[in-house]
Amino acid sequence: MMTNLFSVFDPSTNIMSLSLNWLSTFLGLLLIPSIYWLMPSRYNILWNNIMLTLHKEFKTLLSPGGLVGSSFIFISLFSIILFNNFLGLFPYIFTSSSHLTLTLTLALPLWLSFMLYGWINHTQHMFAHLVPQGTPAILMPFMVCIETISNVIRPGTLAVRLTANMIAGHLLLTLLGNTGPSLPTSLLSLLIITQIALLVLESAVAIIQSYVFAVLSTLYSSEVN
Repeated sequence: MMTNLFSVFDPSTNIMSLSLNWLSTFLGLLLIPSIYWLMPSRYNILWNNIMLTLHKEFKTLLSPGGLVGSSFIFISLFSIILFNNFLGLFPYIFTSSSHLTLTLTLALPLWLSFMLYGWINHTQHMFAHLVPQGTPAILMPFMVCIETISNVIRPGTLAVRLTANMIAGHLLLTLLGNTGPSLPTSLLSLLIITQIALLVLESAVAIIQSYVFAVLSTLYSSEVN
């Protein structure tokens, strides 16, 4: 029976119409309790250093008028996307970040909260932001339309960017892996090397995409103050 090429991303494992694949999203929670009852390991020290570096960077990206501790929202966002991206690289684990269901759920509420906060508390600033400084009067109506459209599509671009990058790499790994049985023995070693190189590349993409998602969310929030 022929299956769809995208069936590898289909959350079809279920019991009593409850999809079990999405439970992979919560596997990252298994790594958290050990921080509280084990002696600090190299992993914990490394993770704490990463969190501290991100905190410092997000603090500089956020406007000075931002709420104290708001950078931790984006650190948590980075962490959950990073866990999901990396877990998807393991065999037989469903990649939840390759679905718009998850990525839009993360991007849309964030963007809506920024917009509501900005338009309610800083209405004049939000109107001024629709027309860039130095725009000729004749182009102002067009600039308002362009800026409005670019604002509205922001959650979509955030979600689609993450989903597309996750799907592209996983599809390539799947397609190359499926050619293995039909390849001659002399080319198998080349296929394995290629798969390992792609896996390293996907690991880098997992880190970069979670960082890009968190940084862009931070920049969007800094614009409303």
